[in-house]
Amino acid sequence: MDEQKKSARRVRLNTMQLIALGFFGVIFLGGVLLWLPFSNQQPIAFLDALFTSVSSVCVTGLVTIVPAEQFTLVGKVILMALIQIGGLGIIACISAFYLMLGKRISMKRRITIQQAYGLDTLSGLVKFVIRILKGTFLVEGIGAVLFAFKFIPEYGFINGVGYSIFHSISAFCNAGIDIFGSTSFQQYAVSPLVNFTTMLLIVMGGLGFPVWHDIASNIRKGGKERKRPLRWLFTRLTLQSRIVIMMTLGLIVFGTLCFFLIEYNNPATMKDMNVFEKLMASMFQSVTTRTAGFATVSQAGLQESSKLIGCILMFIGGSPAGTAGGIKTTTAAMLLLTVFCVLKNRRDTECFERRIDNDIIKSGVTITMITFIALFTGIVALTLFEPKVEFLDLVYEAASAMGTVGLSADLTPHLCRGSHVVLMILMYMGRIGPLTMALVFAGKSDKSARFRELPEEKVMLG
Repeated sequence: MDEQKKSARRVRLNTMQLIALGFFGVIFLGGVLLWLPFSNQQPIAFLDALFTSVSSVCVTGLVTIVPAEQFTLVGKVILMALIQIGGLGIIACISAFYLMLGKRISMKRRITIQQAYGLDTLSGLVKFVIRILKGTFLVEGIGAVLFAFKFIPEYGFINGVGYSIFHSISAFCNAGIDIFGSTSFQQYAVSPLVNFTTMLLIVMGGLGFPVWHDIASNIRKGGKERKRPLRWLFTRLTLQSRIVIMMTLGLIVFGTLCFFLIEYNNPATMKDMNVFEKLMASMFQSVTTRTAGFATVSQAGLQESSKLIGCILMFIGGSPAGTAGGIKTTTAAMLLLTVFCVLKNRRDTECFERRIDNDIIKSGVTITMITFIALFTGIVALTLFEPKVEFLDLVYEAASAMGTVGLSADLTPHLCRGSHVVLMILMYMGRIGPLTMALVFAGKSDKSARFRELPEEKVMLG
């Protein structure tokens, strides 16, 4: 039994090391390619190219330059490729490469896929990866077609198609990088087609691939028996899928109401819009703060309370095994459920008439604390490098980087190089996951495998 546990831990560490090193390798290569002359319309510093590569691969969206003005067509294609790789993830991309070459995926790689996506079984992993790829390209294709109805009449056929594909990939991968200019999507703040297409892509990317797989599998099962109600489908989903869906909907509604009420009469954001446009802009802001990075209103013009709520949504982020960052909706749900169960004096954490394992609760607390410590450290470093910048704007910037969001109060290009390095580290940690980073360097010893009975003693809390 001890050997099995040690073997499982070794496989897990190998998977995490592969993810960490894989992202690092792609980032460096992307930085070099974006730095070369054929990618640029004007000279670019290597650190700016590297920062853009980190932001792209980590699907964040913070930039020190204006991509529309800086990069050539080749540079923009490289940028799009980096975003796509970052959104799919290193494991899925490696698996896709093997499949394209017609090579058989070994058992070791199958275990790596299983560990990376948190699956319970080794069966059907190749089909799972193929479905991820097909689903990704299908959703991005639909998004590109919808964008095309707006962009082709405005920019012409060639540019319109290019803009549609680029922004569909960027939205689905939750990257938030655009090639319109320096104002993101603010020119489309009152366009329902652009707003709702972008929000749909962001949410679909943020749900996570296992949730997709679960929903698709149950739809196929329900299709064999006609007239299955939506409630039946929801009850057939796994506990993770149900938690993800409920948390996603709840956070969108919560953020929409908060931004709508706070920004309603703010002349710097939504005062001049009608009620429907204000609701749409509020919903877009709620969705985009959960790791997308596009903006239809000025982030610098937001009220301080809106920025604070935005930081909370950034910290939570999207869902596991998807294109989003943050501590994830499932982690936030576990913590809230644990609080409710403690207040109700229940022994176990429960949800949808299911008991959640205590090891999962421990992992959730660990992820939250490591993320908070990393974020707090980043904020402290930014305040040292930028003593003249408003504190809340620095918190907003750091939370945006850590949550791989990409929203900025018009601050990123004006920060010093030290701050840019801090943000790159936060983006990298946010994409691969703080827990992954910690475990990669945690060592190989497995003290928990030692069966030792220690004396129990109580510690006061609160």
